[in-house]
Amino acid sequence: MTAHNPLRPQWSCGGCADAWPCGPRQRQLRAEYLDARVSLTLYLASCMVDAAFYLPLAPAGTLYDRFLGWTHRIDLASPG
Repeated sequence: MTAHNPLRPQWSCGGCADAWPCGPRQRQLRAEYLDARVSLTLYLASCMVDAAFYLPLAPAGTLYDRFLGWTHRIDLASPG
């Protein structure tokens, strides 16, 4: 199994080189935090703050969509 962990300071995925959190990592996080949506949001918000430090030219809306926006578009209880 490939580890889809963030590579800093560019915040790309160490497993697939996409922007982190990549699609596979989003699916992993959804499964890991199945019954803990608030905890997932807090974790990703802290990642977003860290990424904003390393990516100061990235628009805030882009970082929000990348790190947090996808969590509001999913139903954590649904499979896949």
